Amino acid sequence: MPESLQDRYAPNSVCFGCGPKNEAGLRLKSVPSGDSVVAEWTPRKEHVAFGSFGSGGVISVLLDCHGNWAATYAIMKAKGLPSPPGTVTAEYTVRFLKPSPIGTNWQLTARATKLEGDKAWVSGELRVGGTVTATMTGLFVAVKQGHPAFYRWQ
Repeated sequence: MPESLQDRYAPNSVCFGCGPKNEAGLRLKSVPSGDSVVAEWTPRKEHVAFGSFGSGGVISVLLDCHGNWAATYAIMKAKGLPSPPGTVTAEYTVRFLKPSPIGTNWQLTARATKLEGDKAWVSGELRVGGTVTATMTGLFVAVKQGHPAFYRWQ
């Protein structure tokens, strides 16, 4: 598997959703694939909301982190930067289409649909067994020096 954006650019991140250094976190690994980023993630029994279906909160965190990485990677590429800028979520919407069963890998895809300066609009989805179970749209913004997230990937 190719090196994830998190491992390459943020190996010391403690983000709950995608930080490699957060032992209690979800540790999502987003990998570039064409104009998108993709990830596979396997939920565990502690990620259940009811029955054998995943928590909407966990799904939201995964899609948010994955969307953020799609945004920062797109901004980095568009501006020819050597590393991704620190970005934060400005707006975010998740639609839950079907329950997401645990016990199998979840596939996430996200891509920037529009770039404007330091802003990236992103759409993404969660698939389980080939079925789209949740979608997201969001606006992510590269922050300026002085913002607490400016150095988030370092």
